[in-house]
Amino acid sequence: MLEDFERGRVTAFFRRVADSTPVTDRPASLVITHLLAERPRFLEGVGRLSDLAAVLPKPRSIDETALRQISTSMQVDELNRDRLADPEQALAYVESRAGGRDLVLLDVGGYFAPALEHLHHHFSGRLLGVVEDTENGHQRYAALDKVPVPVFSVARSPLKDPEDYLVGQSVVFSTEALVRRRDDILNGRPACVIGYGKLGRSIAEMLHAKHVGVTVFDTCSVRRVQALSQGYRTAGTLAEALTDAGIVVCATGNLALKEDDFTRVPNGAYIASVTSSDDELELAALAGLYTRTPVEEHVTRYARTGHYFYLLANGNAVNFLHGASVGTFILLVQAEILAALGLLASGEHDPGMWEVPADVRQSIAATWLTYFHGVS
Repeated sequence: MLEDFERGRVTAFFRRVADSTPVTDRPASLVITHLLAERPRFLEGVGRLSDLAAVLPKPRSIDETALRQISTSMQVDELNRDRLADPEQALAYVESRAGGRDLVLLDVGGYFAPALEHLHHHFSGRLLGVVEDTENGHQRYAALDKVPVPVFSVARSPLKDPEDYLVGQSVVFSTEALVRRRDDILNGRPACVIGYGKLGRSIAEMLHAKHVGVTVFDTCSVRRVQALSQGYRTAGTLAEALTDAGIVVCATGNLALKEDDFTRVPNGAYIASVTSSDDELELAALAGLYTRTPVEEHVTRYARTGHYFYLLANGNAVNFLHGASVGTFILLVQAEILAALGLLASGEHDPGMWEVPADVRQSIAATWLTYFHGVS
C-alpha cells in the first residue's frame, strides 16, 4: 500500500505527463485495465485528458480496495470478452456509455479488435482510435485485414522493457511460492518455457539464476537461435520441449498448450501462465477428460488414468496472486498510454498501427527519473 506522500508523487507525475499534451476538446474514454492497487492514480490521469465513460477491470486482477475507491467516482462495468467480440453487442455497449461523443478506447489484450470495423462504421459518435498495452493485443489489431482507426500500441515500447523484465521475475517468484505450498521446490525440476519474447526471456533468465535447467520452445526460429546464444537448450517441436519438464511456463499469449499438448505434459509437472487462461491454455477441451481436484490454494490437480499434472492459479497469470508489483517502473508504460491518449485527442491520425514518438518517450523517461530517482 502506498504512503500518502507516495500517492501524491504518483499523482503529480501523471499530472505532469498529462499536462504536456494539452487537449482542447476532451473526448470520452472507455478503459480496460488490470485494477491493481496503484491503478486509481493512473485512472485519475486518464481523467485529466478525457471524460471517463467507464472502467472495465480485467476480472482476474482486481484489487478490492482499488475497486471500492474508484467506484465512488467512476462508472465501473463488468468486462466480458464475448460481448465485446460480438459487433452488435459491442456497439450497443459503446453507444450506452459514449453515444454521440468523440471516443478513445484504452485496451489491454485486444478486446475491441473483433468489433473495431463495425464500431468505426456504425458508432453514432467519432471513434478517434485505440491505445493497446499488450503484445497479445498488438497482434490482434495488426492482424485485422484493415485497421480502420489509428491504434497506438505501447506493447513494443522501450519504456515497457523494464516492466516485462520485472514481470518475468514476479512470475517465477509466484510459481515457486505455489510449488512450495505442496512442500515441493523448483530445484531438480527441468523447466520448459514456451515463448521467448520479452517475458519468456526474463522467465528463463530467472529460472536459470535459481539453477533450474531451462528448455525454450518458440515457433519463431530466430528466437530459438537467440535462446541458444543465451545458453538455453531449445527444441524444434513443443512435444520435444515438454519431454521430462517438471515446470512448464506458458508465455505466448496465444494458446501455448492446446488439447493434444496436455497429454505430453509429464506426470507431476506444474503448469503456470503469464496471462489469462483463455488466452494461453485450451482448458475447456479438457472438460470430461480430466478430473479436477484442488490440492492446495491455487493449485489444482488434473488427473485421468495414467496421467496427472498440476495447474497453478487456474491457468491465469500466477503473478497476480502476489500483487504483480513491478514498482514504479509500471508508471512509465502508463505515462506512455496517457501520452498516446493525448495524441489521439489532440490531432488527426491516419488509420493503422502507430507508436508514440521517440522524443515523447524520452520526455516521459526524464520526468520519471526526476520524480522517482531524483535525477534532473
